[in-house]
Amino acid sequence: MTEDEALEEIRQQKIEELRDQTGDADGESTAESAPAEPVPVNGAAELNDVVGNHDVVLADFYADWCGPCQMLEPVVESIAAETAATVVKVDVDANQRLASEYGVRGVPTLVLFADGEPAERLVGMQDEAQLRTTVENYA
Repeated sequence: MTEDEALEEIRQQKIEELRDQTGDADGESTAESAPAEPVPVNGAAELNDVVGNHDVVLADFYADWCGPCQMLEPVVESIAAETAATVVKVDVDANQRLASEYGVRGVPTLVLFADGEPAERLVGMQDEAQLRTTVENYA
């Protein structure tokens, strides 16, 4: 492989990476792209901002002291990294009013927002495959 061919291959890889970051394969930009990691949210204003800027948002209402929440954390991180959904983490101890607004009575509770509106509510430990399917139905 010549130097020119190697440079062209690198250019093509960079173009593909940029397309993946900014939009679809046609090069069209989308709304904000989803972060690859869960985003901590503090308060209703932050949650509303995220929900308003992303098509599909999975809100994980959790508590640090909650065993099932800790078991669910790698699943939620996987959903953030591998789907088009934006995942937010809401600490119910620090955001009691927000948790109350969404009727969170037990943790973990997952609320899926689609097009700015709550679409699904899942309470308790969730199987990764089932959660992924639920999220992808709206993405």
